[in-house]
Amino acid sequence: MSRTDVLQGTLDLMVLKTLDAAGEMHGYGIAQHIQMISHDALALNQGTLYPALLRLEQRGWIQSKWGKSQNNRRARFYSLTRVGRRQLATETRNWERVAGIMQRLLDAPGQA
Repeated sequence: MSRTDVLQGTLDLMVLKTLDAAGEMHGYGIAQHIQMISHDALALNQGTLYPALLRLEQRGWIQSKWGKSQNNRRARFYSLTRVGRRQLATETRNWERVAGIMQRLLDAPGQA
């Protein structure tokens, strides 16, 4: 099975949920967590993840600070803000609504 491209609009939700579930993480850790949870179906590259992290930080949904990674390298660590927690709830409701609509469309009788 090939790795799946991240659908537009889902990356924010994945990052917010990852930080909510796992706590403060650096970018590489976020990417690894998403890859692990997806059973290697999703692999985020730096060109996808880091612009999203910057965008989420500019919106005030996450915050960052410099620290040391496990291998003693300087890294930027990201965490969810209070506003980000509220946005996570909103994004989750929106995703569940869209997923429900898609499921109804997929379950509808086809036309021949």
